[in-house]
Amino acid sequence: MYEFNYKRVSSAADAATALAAADDGKIVAGGMTLIPTLKQRLAQPSDLIDLAGCSDLVGITVDGDAVTIGAMTTHAAVASSKDVAQAIPALADLAGNIGDAQVRNRGTIGGSIANNDPAADYPAACLALGATIVTTKREIAADDFFTGMFETALDEDEIITSVRFPKPAAANYQKFANPASRYAMVGVMVAKTGGGVRVAVTGAGQDGVFRAGDIEAALSGNFSADAVDSSSISVDDLNSDIHASAEYRQHLIGVMAKRAVAACS
Repeated sequence: MYEFNYKRVSSAADAATALAAADDGKIVAGGMTLIPTLKQRLAQPSDLIDLAGCSDLVGITVDGDAVTIGAMTTHAAVASSKDVAQAIPALADLAGNIGDAQVRNRGTIGGSIANNDPAADYPAACLALGATIVTTKREIAADDFFTGMFETALDEDEIITSVRFPKPAAANYQKFANPASRYAMVGVMVAKTGGGVRVAVTGAGQDGVFRAGDIEAALSGNFSADAVDSSSISVDDLNSDIHASAEYRQHLIGVMAKRAVAACS
């Protein structure tokens, strides 16, 4: 690691102030991505601002037709929440299958979304459910938030404070996980929402998470697993690596989408 100034703050407001004052500050939430990056000397922040003491960023609330999850809420807390399981069971199931127990007890929803790893699970939930990402400066629709691999619409001095998920009529997430990392080689979330059918794919796109418009159109006309067969996603936009070819990921998208639709019915 390189040398840096370590600051532990107690609120989102304090974190925003510290971040604005730093020459090249970085926020650490659960540290699941940032700490390994620092160890490999791939980042050299001037300041590391730790959100672990920010109690105002932790918690789950259900208000009407929305579930709001604080940015520092762990995956394990989301997975075990009775409120989430009742309101959006697909979201609780998704959180319960992220990584292993150690990752679920340290990793946070805000950290996952802010990092926007192309194989992370939460970005698919945000897109499919039509979530709103709330920050220290504004509210951002999920459709506008994820801008590319490891890239988001966040400004350099902006911090996620919570994520608000509308309750869907039905939703399900299916993941074909890498057996070692538990990251999604392909993950598909299908949701019936007030705005229609939404389908989000993670783990497969060259630019990270994306909405599968062709599958959405097919399911809007006939919400059945068979309808997925009439849709297609071009391999030209899919990732190919040591774990799977673009063609194999194309096949997995169809398989995972059909499983998700069947589970919604």
